[in-house]
Amino acid sequence: MHRKTYRQTEGQTDRQTDRQTDRQTDRQTDRQTDRQTDRQTDRQTDGQTERLTDRLKDTQTHRQTDKKTGRQIDRQTDRQTGRQRQKGRQEDRQTVKGRQACR
Repeated sequence: MHRKTYRQTEGQTDRQTDRQTDRQTDRQTDRQTDRQTDRQTDRQTDGQTERLTDRLKDTQTHRQTDKKTGRQIDRQTDRQTGRQRQKGRQEDRQTVKGRQACR
């Protein structure tokens, strides 16, 4: 009976130590190696992809926004200046009518 309990306790302690130490070493290696590889990949690949996407996407978005907002701004300013021009023409017509009435 003593041998059986001894084997059971040894097995349990081995399993517990295996689980604890292996998990700890796995966690430590995961934290250390993965963080290092993540940092390296972040610096290398992400930096490159960000630069590429910044150059491509930003120019594309700027071109799109330039086309869209530029056209909208031009239309708005055309409408505003057009109205101002029309107002100016109406004022000119009124002054002409006033001059004709004075004659």
